[in-house]
Amino acid sequence: MRVLLVEDDPILADGLKRILLRSHYIVTHESNGRVADHLLTLNQYELVILDMGLPDMDGTEVLRRLRLRNVSVPVLILTARDKIKDRVEGLDSGADDFLAKPFDLLELEARIRALLRRGQSAVSARLEVGGLCLDTVGHRAMLDGEPLDLSARELSVLEVLMMRADRVVSKEMLSEQLSVLGEEVSLNALEVYVHRLRKKIAVGNVNIRTLRGLGYLLEKQ
Repeated sequence: MRVLLVEDDPILADGLKRILLRSHYIVTHESNGRVADHLLTLNQYELVILDMGLPDMDGTEVLRRLRLRNVSVPVLILTARDKIKDRVEGLDSGADDFLAKPFDLLELEARIRALLRRGQSAVSARLEVGGLCLDTVGHRAMLDGEPLDLSARELSVLEVLMMRADRVVSKEMLSEQLSVLGEEVSLNALEVYVHRLRKKIAVGNVNIRTLRGLGYLLEKQ
């Protein structure tokens, strides 16, 4: 599940990223409203967590522009503004839920799960590249109809690469997505996971290329 986190408070953003990564979401973080708006025109996400007070473009405008493009991704607003009119403004702009700061992390997780369930019917849990298929909910991978025996870490690496098929994914990005509760995955360990994956899918029509100095590229042969 891909989540865009738009929050300019670095401490809060770091805590939220840890929570989301622990729950195996793939997280993209941005602190600038205008950049976040640009990302939303380029990429598809299953959830957007959006702060209202952002530099360059506030969250309300980011949300308004998103809905004008007829994008139906669930949006959870985070804000320090606690007035009723601010909540109404956010919801009227197209938000699906609203959480005022400070908030309880357990409540945040519950609201995220509820929004993802609500939008699940519109979101495909199946990724396909050539003969390679990944069920991101059931955590199962198939190659040409045959199951692949992959570890949890290998599945996570594969999911990130498949979501960005035909695009280069840096080692740093992969390492960040595999981090759980601050435990960083070393780049050496990451190379081992990718090497194992490459061998396991070698019989199919999909390959993982290593681009020296850039990262990895999953592509159909």
